[in-house]
Amino acid sequence: MIDVLIADDHAAVRAGLVLICQGAEDIRVVGEAADGAAAVEAARRLRPDVVVMDIRMPRLDGISATERLSEVCDVLILTTYGTNGYLFAAMSAGAAGFLLKDTDADSLLDAIRTVARGDGLISPSVTRDLIREFGRRVPTTAEPDGLSNLTGREREVLVCLGKGMSNAEIAGHLNMADTTAKTHVSRVLNKLGLRSRVQAAIMARELRLT
Repeated sequence: MIDVLIADDHAAVRAGLVLICQGAEDIRVVGEAADGAAAVEAARRLRPDVVVMDIRMPRLDGISATERLSEVCDVLILTTYGTNGYLFAAMSAGAAGFLLKDTDADSLLDAIRTVARGDGLISPSVTRDLIREFGRRVPTTAEPDGLSNLTGREREVLVCLGKGMSNAEIAGHLNMADTTAKTHVSRVLNKLGLRSRVQAAIMARELRLT
C-alpha cells in the first residue's frame, strides 16, 4: 500500500482528493492537513510515502513545507498555479512531482504511484514552459560540490536523470538491474546534496551534461 497525506486548505478539494485515492486498491489516505504547518506535523508523525501538497496555504505555504519534508517523504505538488516561478521553487525545495489541478483522476493516481516508486514527474502542460526556461538560462561554469566525487557510472546516471529518464529507463539504457539503477540514483543525490531526482535533472541540464 502507498500511504498518502493530503494537504490543501480547501475542505472540498481535500474531500475530492480523498475520494479519488479511496478508489485505488493500492493507495491509502492516512491523514489530511488544512495548511502547510499542519502538513509538516502530520507527515513527521504519520510518515506517509507521499504528501499531495497544495502551494498556497495559510500559516506555511506548500513550498516551505516541502523544504521541511524532503528527508521525511516524497512530495507531489498539486496546484492551480503552473508558472515557472512556482515550478522552479517547488523543484528547488525538493518536490518529487508537480501537477496542475486540472489533472484527471487516473493521471493523479498514476502520479502518486510514480513518485512513490522513486521517479520524478512534471505535468505535461508545464513541460514546454520548463524547456523554454532552460533554453533562456545561462549554463553554470562552477562545478557543484560533490560532482568530482561521482564515479563514472554515477555520472552516466546523472546524465540520464538530466534527460528525464525513470529508474527503469536508466536500467535499460545502462544495462543494469532496476534495483541497481535506484541505488545509483540515491548515491548521486547523496553525493550532490540534493533532495530529489528532479533537482538532479535540473543540475545536469544547467551543467549541459545532457
